[in-house]
Amino acid sequence: MSAVLIIGAYGGIGEALTRRLTEQNRPVIIAGRSLEKAEQLAARYDQKAMAWDARDEEAFRAAMETLDETPLDGIVNLCGSITIKPITQISVDDLRATLDTNLTTAFLTVKFGAPRLAQAGGGSIVLMSSVAAQFGLANHEAIAAAKGAVEGLMVSAAASYAPRNVRVNAIAPALVETPLSHKFVSSEEAKKASAQMHPLGRIGQPDDIAHAIAMLLDPAASWMTGQVIGVNGGMNRVKARR
Repeated sequence: MSAVLIIGAYGGIGEALTRRLTEQNRPVIIAGRSLEKAEQLAARYDQKAMAWDARDEEAFRAAMETLDETPLDGIVNLCGSITIKPITQISVDDLRATLDTNLTTAFLTVKFGAPRLAQAGGGSIVLMSSVAAQFGLANHEAIAAAKGAVEGLMVSAAASYAPRNVRVNAIAPALVETPLSHKFVSSEEAKKASAQMHPLGRIGQPDDIAHAIAMLLDPAASWMTGQVIGVNGGMNRVKARR
């Protein structure tokens, strides 16, 4: 059976997705910068692990070459960061780091992943955007710029690879309760304030995002490509009632 490669897998969403795919009896390859963390997650679900810096083109190329004999039908890029502060406090180096983590990793995922899936007859690539790319949120300029670029990359790649049966889509979450977002929900007061920003009255959980990603990986979604799926409690479309 073909495997799903999850890049940046050992965060909260990565574990939820690994668990869900394992329950579906789908082989998973867990990848990240830390081999130790990747192997710890892989061991919990009896899956495989590998490590490389997904921001580095040559490292990415080499990693994909080691998978030449491994059939893949899905690739997910979960690499991301949260840069939220006034633009006057964001240096160009901060911006470049945000773009590297969010956009460069997505670009390399498509560059090396799409031809690989096409050669195998098709498959699904899922990238991560953000509600901030679609809905104005104060002090989100850096991450909104990076994720907006991811959406542009996604829709162009979807057009390029549709004739070769490779689907490319993106998930755009709002705030999700993970280790990465801990500082924003570290107290009950902060969590309550964040929840009130979402029309459905709560912040997201990793399983909310994992469910949507797994849906896009499923062959049953074979007529979906070039789409941004908002999994955000209604934030970008529905006015929250106070």
